[in-house]
Amino acid sequence: MFKHIFVPVDGSELSVRAMDASLELALKLGARVTGFVCEPDIPLAAVNASPTTFARKIEAHEARTEAHAHAVLDSFAQRARECGVPFESEYRRSDQTDATIAEVADLVQADLILMVTHGRGLFGEMLFGSHTKNVMSRTKVAMLVLH
Repeated sequence: MFKHIFVPVDGSELSVRAMDASLELALKLGARVTGFVCEPDIPLAAVNASPTTFARKIEAHEARTEAHAHAVLDSFAQRARECGVPFESEYRRSDQTDATIAEVADLVQADLILMVTHGRGLFGEMLFGSHTKNVMSRTKVAMLVLH
């Protein structure tokens, strides 16, 4: 059935639930897991700085976001090793998180995307948006959404 589970994570409590659920499912299915982190580009507010200051801000932002991504993915990899699940990781920097999740899931040839949703309800979704719904509208890969 599903042999390659793609799991977008961000280090939050919800993403820990996604990690654990994906590893449990992978064990049952004999599947492998790819953990994915999408970090944001540098904020536009930094663009109006002087060229030297802007270059330093870019370097600092890239170092900070890369360190965060690697920390999250290393934690996921450790959990996978402990469970005996084959694990790979991917990391991208983009402000279009939803499109990037769909694009990379397709690129790595995943056959299932597992995401955990906040379940904020209609008002919360209108206020904050829904990455899960946006990914669902952009991908042809099957999705498992946990609440």
